[in-house]
Amino acid sequence: MTDTKASTRPRVGPLLRRAAEAEAAMWRSLYLWARRRPLPLAPGDEPFGYLGVVKPILGIFIGLSVVEIPIFDVVVTHVVPWRPARWIVLGLGIWGLLWMIGLFANMTIHPHVVGDRGLRVRLSSGIDIWIPWTDVEALRKRYRSLPSSRSVQVEQEGDRRVVSIAVGSQTSIDVLLRRPLTFEESKTGSTPMDELRLYADDPDGLLRSARGTPVRNTVSR
Repeated sequence: MTDTKASTRPRVGPLLRRAAEAEAAMWRSLYLWARRRPLPLAPGDEPFGYLGVVKPILGIFIGLSVVEIPIFDVVVTHVVPWRPARWIVLGLGIWGLLWMIGLFANMTIHPHVVGDRGLRVRLSSGIDIWIPWTDVEALRKRYRSLPSSRSVQVEQEGDRRVVSIAVGSQTSIDVLLRRPLTFEESKTGSTPMDELRLYADDPDGLLRSARGTPVRNTVSR
């Protein structure tokens, strides 16, 4: 008989570790964003954000959190006789508000970067993929809507394997590779990829900044 506890325990450890790392990264990003620290860019690097497609949604959630905190405080104060409940609910409400602002900050201070030597594809602090220009065959602007809301999606298209780094279930740029590459990203696995798709708010600007990389015809949504 298989020991269920033994088989579950190894999975729980990495999951908790990733959750702790994500929480720490969120607070660090919030601190750096609040301090208005400049982005650490090398000479010639150009940042390209990807927050625009989800900014309205984040704004709504942040606004609702601001409204909910005093409402729940009043309700708990008058309904729950246990005094510590008010401070517990108030603390959770403030933590939730700061978490949403931290998510906004995390996406803001970790943009895509176009440099002299290659393209750096990022998504918050959790995804950071470096692609040298020597491995890029061409770039193509193409808006795609993906069926899943997952940030990293891998699919097979014929004999080609494609990874999408999506924001708001969308991508706007296709990076066609000269040869299959294996990315150091746990969600893509160890199988080499033939193409990477990403979302950028200004795909035209990113394509113009590509250092001599061929740009294929633009395809509309």
